[in-house]
Amino acid sequence: MNFPTTSPDAAPRPKRAPAFQVIKEHVLRQIHEGRWREGDAIPGEEALAREFGVSRMTVNRALRELSSEQVLERVQGSGTFVAQQKFLATLVELRNIADEIAARGHRHSSELQLLERTRASDALAHRLGLAARAPVFHSVIVHFENGLPLQVEDRWVNPRVAPDYLAQDFTRGTPNAYLMKVAPLQGVDFEIEADTPTEAVRQLLRMQAREFCLVLRRTTYSMGQVASVAAMWHPAKRYRFTGHI
Repeated sequence: MNFPTTSPDAAPRPKRAPAFQVIKEHVLRQIHEGRWREGDAIPGEEALAREFGVSRMTVNRALRELSSEQVLERVQGSGTFVAQQKFLATLVELRNIADEIAARGHRHSSELQLLERTRASDALAHRLGLAARAPVFHSVIVHFENGLPLQVEDRWVNPRVAPDYLAQDFTRGTPNAYLMKVAPLQGVDFEIEADTPTEAVRQLLRMQAREFCLVLRRTTYSMGQVASVAAMWHPAKRYRFTGHI
């Protein structure tokens, strides 16, 4: 009679990822950690095949999939290069940036820079439909896609619409998701422009000097009043807006 050679309580061995997936993760890690930058040539198929001890066919599959995902750009006769990263945002449907990033199969994270109660300037009070020097809530959050800073969200909120705004944990959820829950959306005004970021925004987005931002300035309405006004700063070199009607 044959008996099992291991205890039935022994933990199963973890499955190894397919070789092509290991190569994909290696390439993504080099890019996200800044070792390979936009426009850099990456090692060729033969070199990667030797490094990982696999066939060129396996390497080809990994690079082909990364090319279709617009992470890499393959140029016939020249090699394979890190593609310019231009992340997309839809304008027709007001979506949470975390959902936008998740829809691309990527990881969203955020860092809270500021969350405060302050007094509205005359101009801000007018935009929010409040009296001058009325109290308002102000937040500044940096949103990341796979560890790369993608947006600085500078938002002013009407306390009459979202009185518990300052009590929220915006490292676990976004202001957009919270406001959509407590203040049903009635309308949106927005405009987009290219602008030079402030030094603070430039540093938060890890941008080089003289780079421009795409800025989405958005006003949302709920319950017959302005809910919030926000400026969302994006590095123009790695972001673009899209829409479909």
